[in-house]
Amino acid sequence: MKNKKFSAVVTEGLDKAPNRAMLRAVGFKNPDFDKPMIGVASTWAMVTPCNMHINKLADFAAKGVNTSGGKSVIFNTITVSDGISMGTPGMKYSLISREVIADSIETVTGAEGFDGIVAIGGCDKNMPGCLMAMARLNRPSIFIYGGSIMPGTYNKKPVDIVSVFEAVGEYSNKSISKSELIKIEKCAIPGPGSCGGMYTANTMASAIEALGMSLPGSSTQIAISKNKELDCIESGKALLNLIKKDIKPRDIMTKKAFENAITVTIALGGSTNAVLHLLAMASAAGVNLKIDDFTKIGKKVPVLADLKPSGTYMMAKFCEIGGLPPLLKRLLNAGLIHGECLTVTGKSIKENLSGVKDNLGADVIKKVKSPIKKNSHIVILKGNISPEGSVAKISGKEGYSFHGKAIVFDSEEQCMDAILKKKIKKGNVIVIRYEGPKGGPGMREMLAPTSAITGQGLGSDVALITDGRFSGGTHGFVVGHITPEAFDGGLIALIQNGDTIRINSSKRTIQLEVSNKEINLRRKKWKQPSQKHLNGAMYKYSLLVSSASDGAITDGQVR
Repeated sequence: MKNKKFSAVVTEGLDKAPNRAMLRAVGFKNPDFDKPMIGVASTWAMVTPCNMHINKLADFAAKGVNTSGGKSVIFNTITVSDGISMGTPGMKYSLISREVIADSIETVTGAEGFDGIVAIGGCDKNMPGCLMAMARLNRPSIFIYGGSIMPGTYNKKPVDIVSVFEAVGEYSNKSISKSELIKIEKCAIPGPGSCGGMYTANTMASAIEALGMSLPGSSTQIAISKNKELDCIESGKALLNLIKKDIKPRDIMTKKAFENAITVTIALGGSTNAVLHLLAMASAAGVNLKIDDFTKIGKKVPVLADLKPSGTYMMAKFCEIGGLPPLLKRLLNAGLIHGECLTVTGKSIKENLSGVKDNLGADVIKKVKSPIKKNSHIVILKGNISPEGSVAKISGKEGYSFHGKAIVFDSEEQCMDAILKKKIKKGNVIVIRYEGPKGGPGMREMLAPTSAITGQGLGSDVALITDGRFSGGTHGFVVGHITPEAFDGGLIALIQNGDTIRINSSKRTIQLEVSNKEINLRRKKWKQPSQKHLNGAMYKYSLLVSSASDGAITDGQVR
C-alpha cells in the first residue's frame, strides 16, 4: 500500500489479524490501519532537566503526525545525565548511552515496521544516538531538539551548570564561601532544557539542523517556549511529506551536508564532542568523513559566536536574536556552506533561507570579516603522542602553544584529588590516561578537573591532555581524544612525571620530548591493564568500540 512500505507487512491481510488485535489495544481504529505508522522516539526521563519535558513534546509531535494522515506510536528510549554523572564512575556510561540509544531506536523501529521516525532528544548523547539510528535504518526521519534551558541568575548575572563546576574550584581556592557555593548550586538550573551555553547539546542540535535533519530554527529554541511546541507539531507534519516524497536520511546526510555541519560547529565555537559524534553519524550513513576533514574545513571557517563557555553570552540570547537560520544565511552569503544540500523540508538549505534576513548584528554573532578567530577553534593535533589524531579546543585566549612538565594520573579521580589538594602548579601539563573508549571504558568527560583548575585561577597557566574527552563546557588549553589510547599502548601510557610535553596548535602538533631509546625501554616494561573486572554493557562496549579518531562506534562500520 502507498506510503506503507514497512508497516503493510504488519497490518495487511487476514493472517495479520493477531497483529491488528495488539494494535487495537494501544489505540488503533479501523482507519488507522490504512495510514503510515510513524514511530515517535521520546527520550523523556526524570533523570535530568534536559529531558524532563520531552514527554509533552512527544505528544505535540504525535499530534502533528496524526493530523497529517499518519498514525503515531510513541515509544521511549533511555537517557543519562552527563551533568549528574560528571566526575563519578557513572560518567563511563555516558558515551555508551549513545550506542544504546541508537541500538534501541533501530530495534523498535525495525521490529514494529514503522514507516518513518520522529525522534526528540535533549541531553548530549541523545542527538547523535537518534541520528545514527536514522542513518542505519534509512527510513524517512526527522529530528527535534528538546530545546535549551533558560539561565539561572546569581548576583544579577546569568549562571548555568558550568558555573557550579567552576564554583567548586573557587571554593577550594577560598575565593568564595561555602554559602556562596550552595547559593550558586541552588539557582543555576531553573527548569527544563539542555545546558545553556554552546556546550555539546546545543552544538549537536545546531549541527543537525545544518546537516538538514531538523526543521529550520529547531536547534535554537527555548525548551519551555511555544515555538518549541509548534516545532514539534510542524515536524510531525513534515515527516508525512518526507514519506510522500520518499526522502530518506541518506539522501540528506551527504558528505557536503556533513561539511555544513562542521562549518556551523566551528562558527558557533562548539564542543569538541562534535568531532566524535559527527564521525559516528557519518559512519552510520555510509559517508567517508575523516578526522582530517575538520582540519581542511577549519582552515577557512572563522569562529563567529561570542557564546559560553569561551565567550560571553548564554544560548538564550542567541535564541532571542534569531538563532541559527540568520547565521546560516550569513555563512551562505559568505560562500562557506553548500546551499544546494537537501533538508527535511524537502527543499534545499538555500531555498529554506530565501526569505531569511541576516539580522543578527555583530555583538553575539560577529561578522565574517571581523571574527573572534579567523580559523577553527577545533584543532586536530598529531605527533608522537597522538599519531592517529587528538582534538584540542583553542579559542586563542589561552594562547597557541604550551610546553611544560608532565604530572601524570591514571584516572580522573586521582587528578581531581590532586587539584583540590592544590598539587597542580603553573607550567604543569596534566596527563589523565586510561580514560579512553576502551580503557575507561566509556571515555569520560573531564569537566570537573578543567572547571576546578579554572576556578583556582590556573586556567591560563596549565595544560591538560587526555585519552578521554571534554564537556562542551570546558575551556582552557586542553587536548583530548588522544589516539592510540593508553589501553592500546599509545604513547600516553608511557609518559612519566617530569617529562616535557610541547603543544603547538598553529603547527597542529603534540610531542613528548623523550628519546626513542627511552620510549622503547618504557614500552618493554608496560603491561596492558586487565578488563576482567568488567561485565554487562561496559564489557561489551570495551570489546566492540573503535578508536576516538573513528568516532568511538560499536557497529563495526568504520568507513
